[in-house]
Amino acid sequence: MAQTSKSKIAVAGLGYVGLSNAVLLAADHEVAALEIDPDRVDMVRRGLSPIEDAEISDHLAHRELDLHATTEPEEALTGAEFVVVATPTNYDPSTNHFDTSSVEAVVAQTRRYAPAATIVIKSTIPVGYTNRLRAETGYQGILFSPEFLREGKALYDCLHPSRVVVGDHGPAAHRFAEMLVAAAEKKDVPTLFTSSSEAEAIKLFSNTYLAMRVAFFNELDSYAVAHGLNTREIIDGVSLEPRIGSYYNNPSFGYGGYCLPKDTKQLLANYRAVPQNLIAAIVESNRTRKDFIAEQIITRKPRVVGVYRLVMKAGSDNFRDSSIQGIMKRIKAKGIECIVYEPALEGEHFFNSRIERDLAAFKQEADLIVANRAAEDLADVMQKVYTRDVFGVD
Repeated sequence: MAQTSKSKIAVAGLGYVGLSNAVLLAADHEVAALEIDPDRVDMVRRGLSPIEDAEISDHLAHRELDLHATTEPEEALTGAEFVVVATPTNYDPSTNHFDTSSVEAVVAQTRRYAPAATIVIKSTIPVGYTNRLRAETGYQGILFSPEFLREGKALYDCLHPSRVVVGDHGPAAHRFAEMLVAAAEKKDVPTLFTSSSEAEAIKLFSNTYLAMRVAFFNELDSYAVAHGLNTREIIDGVSLEPRIGSYYNNPSFGYGGYCLPKDTKQLLANYRAVPQNLIAAIVESNRTRKDFIAEQIITRKPRVVGVYRLVMKAGSDNFRDSSIQGIMKRIKAKGIECIVYEPALEGEHFFNSRIERDLAAFKQEADLIVANRAAEDLADVMQKVYTRDVFGVD
């Protein structure tokens, strides 16, 4: 697609979705980033990334970007042609739905300060939400465009997108897609325009399929461990089938992170009036895997378990809903002491487990070290490391 003319774009939320999209679009457009956390705003203003992402850090430090961060809605939103909403939508177990209140707050602010702006929701939302929000607000200029980004590789995935999906067929949807594709380094990006509910379903089903794949190889590993078999040899043989493929097949303690846990639960909630077995099984499989891993640790009868990193994977600073936290809860319930090595944490304790920042002291004190992903840091103590990281990749 041809280079688009310059527009003012507001991006609400400086998490990994919002910040990566803000940096991507700021190469060609005027971008105002709206964020409630003043520390994040200050870092972006100083050319520093508040999240761990190599490409974002490089672009903020060395690229010419028309990007301004602020905590003031009026400053960010006034005059915007597009407002990209990338605020958190955590899964609320009490309602069985995403908490979309932050999205609705940004929509209300946009209607006040930029009433003609097209609102593009990037936050993950339930199927049918965009249509419902249009009806409630009486405003049709609300679109949904799902993101498909990896933690720690968010800007890279924006620059090399697998696809661009926009949940609308109108001129504004085409304009927004053109801006994303024009800013990408990858050429010939597949672009799909759908109705809003179909776009919402694409996001949830994509992540649920990935969760299903994680769950499958984790259950394969559980079977191999229980029967004394070589997990790697089995996975190598299974993955040579071209319809399966040798990717996204490394066992772990379970899926976690920003998207997979909440998206699978939300999709399951969307199925409440539809017969299904598989979606519920994926959610349950993740619980079962954590039970199995915890039992493997408990049977070793450790006195002190050292938890090496809470983050989901290398190159990320996110440990929200990380699977290793579920493992910790299970083994602590058996009275086993846990200490945590996690440089991304502040404070002295994490849920009543002491944080040890000295790696050497951590390795010395723990008589069993639990690591979702093995690391060179642990090479000298591998005899007391418990991991299911078979291939050494995320």
